[in-house]
Amino acid sequence: MSDRPYDGIRVLEFAGLGAAPFACSLLADAGADVIRIERPGGTPTTPSPTFRGRTTIEVDLKSADDYARVREIATRADVLVEGFRPGVMERLGLGPGDLCHDHPGLVYARMTGWGQSGPAAHEPGHDLNYLAMSGAARSIAREGEDPVPPLNMIADYGGGLMLAYGIGLALFERRASGRGQVIDAAMADAALLLMSGLWQRKAEGRWSPVPGTNDMDSGAPFYNSYRTSDGHYMAVGSVEPRFYANLLRVLGLPDELRALQHDRARWSETKRRIADVFATKTRSEWTRLFAGAEACVTPVNAVEEVASDPHVRARAMILDQNGIQFPAAAPRLSRTELKLSDSSIRPRALHDVVEQWCSADAIPQPVKEGM
Repeated sequence: MSDRPYDGIRVLEFAGLGAAPFACSLLADAGADVIRIERPGGTPTTPSPTFRGRTTIEVDLKSADDYARVREIATRADVLVEGFRPGVMERLGLGPGDLCHDHPGLVYARMTGWGQSGPAAHEPGHDLNYLAMSGAARSIAREGEDPVPPLNMIADYGGGLMLAYGIGLALFERRASGRGQVIDAAMADAALLLMSGLWQRKAEGRWSPVPGTNDMDSGAPFYNSYRTSDGHYMAVGSVEPRFYANLLRVLGLPDELRALQHDRARWSETKRRIADVFATKTRSEWTRLFAGAEACVTPVNAVEEVASDPHVRARAMILDQNGIQFPAAAPRLSRTELKLSDSSIRPRALHDVVEQWCSADAIPQPVKEGM
């Protein structure tokens, strides 16, 4: 019986940044055997949680011998992951058309910013550019203020999650068909998909085009952050009426404000009143007052404070590995648990990987359902 869900799955990763390595880290946490191809001299020299769980090989694709060995490894992989602009792998002779004919069970996973098609497909970009196209960047702003560049969590890491999801779907379908397929995962697609809540509100006529005036973009008094007397903040997510009632109760504000919760004309005034009360006590004081109050109010942690948060500590959500703190693997499975992979650098020679993956008794055979 396997210990982790992807035990026995082989992943060949062509080195990249951001979304594709994140997806491969998730696969490694689930037990996949991930081989990362780096250019000569490109192997990291210090432990890297971002590239955890890999065996790294340095390859010169201009060398006929190295190129032939990479193609041989690719025919033994379950999954190939690449994050280059469209056409790069084809020019290297390692595109889907080059590899999938000889290895029809291969799941060929492509991670790009804009996707494999469309007028922007060959343009460079970063997380913020994809958010700009999707409308997310303009929507993340307080009323009357400039858009705030968010952390690169949405398109980059949302794209990596979507890539890992697509790989899981393709591997699951392969059990029935015995065939792999090509995955076109784009960070721009991920940004739009993660905005589903906004599009739902728009469809229902509940979304204003003016940033900072909606219920989830700092417009509403019940979904906002408020400064405390010591310069910290409390996050308020008292969306449901009973949580909002509890918020008002703990703050000592009049109960009649409950009826005005969704009166947009009164939101600015109500936010001011709530802010004035939060400014009278420290973050620690408010944290104690809201503990168990059922109001969806929590202290806003700085990154330096996260590891010492009582809930984070109780669930071991931050782990220390090789002297580096990093988020634990997620989600938590009851039997075949995920484990944060080792962040140590594990370089190997190309010929060793060829021997490991390409011996006669090590060739993966896609299994059809019912066989």
